[in-house]
Parts: sequence; structure tokens; C-alpha cells
Amino acid sequence: MSTPTDRALQLLSLLQGGGELSAATLARRLGVSERTVRRDARRLRDLGYDVRARPGPGTSYRLRASIKIPPLLLDEDEVGAVAVALEMLAAWSPVDAAASSAAAKLAQVLPPRLARRARAVALSTQVVRGDRPVIDVATLGVLADAVGNESRVRFAYTDSRGGVSPRVVEPFRHVLRGERWYLIAFDLDRDDWRLFRLDRIRDAEPLPGRAGERPFPRMPLEEWLATDFGRLSGPTRS
Repeated sequence: MSTPTDRALQLLSLLQGGGELSAATLARRLGVSERTVRRDARRLRDLGYDVRARPGPGTSYRLRASIKIPPLLLDEDEVGAVAVALEMLAAWSPVDAAASSAAAKLAQVLPPRLARRARAVALSTQVVRGDRPVIDVATLGVLADAVGNESRVRFAYTDSRGGVSPRVVEPFRHVLRGERWYLIAFDLDRDDWRLFRLDRIRDAEPLPGRAGERPFPRMPLEEWLATDFGRLSGPTRS
């Protein structure tokens, strides 16, 4: 018979999958009554999880982000995926401590079984970087925030001839193509969509204000990239 703690953790695992689940669905999956689901949801709230319930007939639950950071439940395969991703990021950014720092923090909070899986994945994974360009994690963060916030970014860009120019852009997507990372963005000064190599971007900083409402010229994105980075269909390469 499961304990209240076991049940609460199982409930948390279901809610962390995202979306809204009815009390009846949760009760069926957990093999308990809807009344027990209500008690376990209350127990999770007491632990700092922001579990929201939609009242009335057909009560449903969802997990919302909170200012508190409670434990995150991961299984062995999920821990392995995170460990591989961190190894890849560390190879792409050897001078940046973000990936190694994240891996060290993850190792400190994982239970023994999952910590063993994380160590095993890290030990058995070797990412050969070769001549791939170094990626600045801080720059990725600035650009990602701009995409998420639909805002603009200013940076210095070195073109293929070695010339450096200031750019103000509206970032759209990061793209890993072949062995290089690119940024697809609308260049405001040139009034056109451009492709920028991420390793040539320096001093990226967010700007106030919102990006303009402009559709990307060709979707799906793979179609745009297939035309020599868009040069054959209008947008030009920087």
C-alpha cells in the first residue's frame, strides 16, 4: 500500500507532465479516490508547489510555476538526457562555466540512483568539438529572451570579410545547421531578414520596446534554409 508521501510524489509526477488533469483522471491513474487526490494536492501545496484546482463539477488540477523552486522529479532517462545535453554544451562552450556548474549542482541534489546514472552518462560521453566555433552561453540567453519577449537586441557583428558593424535586430530563431549555430533575425537597419553566425556576435544587449509584427517569409523554416540560407528566395546572408 502506498504512503501519503509516495502518492503525493506520484501526483506531482503526473502534474509535471503539463496541462490540466481532472480529479477523476488523476484518481484513476493513482488508484485512489478523488478525495485522496484533493488531500495529496493540498500536501504538495504545503511543500511549496503551486498546484491550482479549478473548482466545481469535474474539478481539475494543474501545476503552475512558482517563485519557490521545489524539487524537480526526473527519471533515469530524463537525467541521462540532461547529462548528455550538458556535455554537449560544455564542448560547444569550453571557456564558459555555465554547463559544468549546472552539472555540479545537479549532481548535488540527485538521489544516489539518479546520481549514478548522471555520472555514468558523463563518463561514457565524449563530444569531439573539432573546429566547431565556441558558443557564448550568455549571448544565447540574451537572444533567447528577446525571442520569448518579442523584443530587440543590439550587438557587434563581424562579417565574412572581417568587417565589424553594429546591428539592431529582432531575433526569430537559433538554428544548428551542419556544425554551426546561426541566428535568424530581422535586421532593422537593412530592412531585411538576415542570417548571422553566432560565433561572430559580440556584446549582445537587449533593447527596450517590442519587435514589429512581421511574418517570417517562408515556413517551414527548413524550406527557407534549404535555399542556400534564403539567398535564393529574397533574404540575404550576412
